[in-house]
Amino acid sequence: MTVIYAIIVLGVLIFVHELGHFLFAKMMGVRVEKFSLGFGPKLLGTKIGETEYLLSAFPLGGYVKMFGEGGFIEGSETHHQPENGTDATIQSDETMPGELTEYEKSRSFSHKPVLARIVIVMAGPVFNLLFAWLIFMVICTMGVPTLTTKIGEALKDKPAAKAGMQKGDIITAINNKPTNQWEQIAEGVAASKGQPLTIVVKRDSRDMTFSITPEPRTSKNLFGESINGYVIGVASAGEIVSTYYGPYQAVIVGSKQTWKVIDLTIMSLVKMAQRVVPMDSVGGPIMIAKMAGEQASAGGASFLAFMALLSINLGVLNLLPVPVLDGGHLLFYFMELIFRRPVPQKVREFAQQIGMVLLLGLMVLAFYNDIIRYFFSTQG
Repeated sequence: MTVIYAIIVLGVLIFVHELGHFLFAKMMGVRVEKFSLGFGPKLLGTKIGETEYLLSAFPLGGYVKMFGEGGFIEGSETHHQPENGTDATIQSDETMPGELTEYEKSRSFSHKPVLARIVIVMAGPVFNLLFAWLIFMVICTMGVPTLTTKIGEALKDKPAAKAGMQKGDIITAINNKPTNQWEQIAEGVAASKGQPLTIVVKRDSRDMTFSITPEPRTSKNLFGESINGYVIGVASAGEIVSTYYGPYQAVIVGSKQTWKVIDLTIMSLVKMAQRVVPMDSVGGPIMIAKMAGEQASAGGASFLAFMALLSINLGVLNLLPVPVLDGGHLLFYFMELIFRRPVPQKVREFAQQIGMVLLLGLMVLAFYNDIIRYFFSTQG
């Protein structure tokens, strides 16, 4: 079942990505020749109108093949492979000797204005980000598991305990701001910058007010870096409730969560480039499959949240300015927009070869990490 869950997740995300390319290519008048889920040998296929819809052998990618993509302005023949093993790309192996007719030019990707090409290529990653946003909004209406503000322990000799707060107290407000989620306590304490806080708690149906001055503390962030912050010395009781949001609130909360994950994804890439995050944290298909199975077992909301997380990762990674990724194509098109002429084909081909080497290296690293992590780990 774990493999099936992984195929479902990747299949949906690849479909969403390719659908973005497909719909905007159609919108711009480009003839789409093939729409494939997976790459490699064809398993199933049917032609509807001018487009052949395929299910191909390898489910770790996909592609949209458009008429006239790549270099036809110069009258040359091109053949591009799918961008990568986890994503989708726009490709064509169409051979077009001689001049194109005016009608063919009107349906050719490479003869479209550069802004139209930018929109078509950008649509794939953007659809992945929008899909994640939609998922987070749906989760908000299903009920979001939330830690309550009930205190499990007031740590000895810390500000909260010294002020008189006790186990079982429920924090209801910080500096007159209503508080009903544990993360709001952390946010309120962090925002204090060490200044005294007025904290209201409910104890045995009675409201009690405390003035507490947070103390400084050095801790580790998600990337293992030391950061300076403030604490009052309380631990959560671990009480979880489901918080439900109406449609309007779901849009707001879903938007915040989407941006939060986008920001975290970008920061993770930056920290990896800075060698703060070790390269052995990179995961591949085995890691995705294992996590998909675990999240599916945890429930529908967890599985959807995992899918949204992967969708954002897919969208952000594909916007990186690396040749053979969507971001690499966009880089060339923006250069064309600035310099008012296409980047020479030899330059593009050389850059794509470098990009392919980098991508294959990353894939090898991901598979290697998966094998070490799940087959040769010394941990029980």
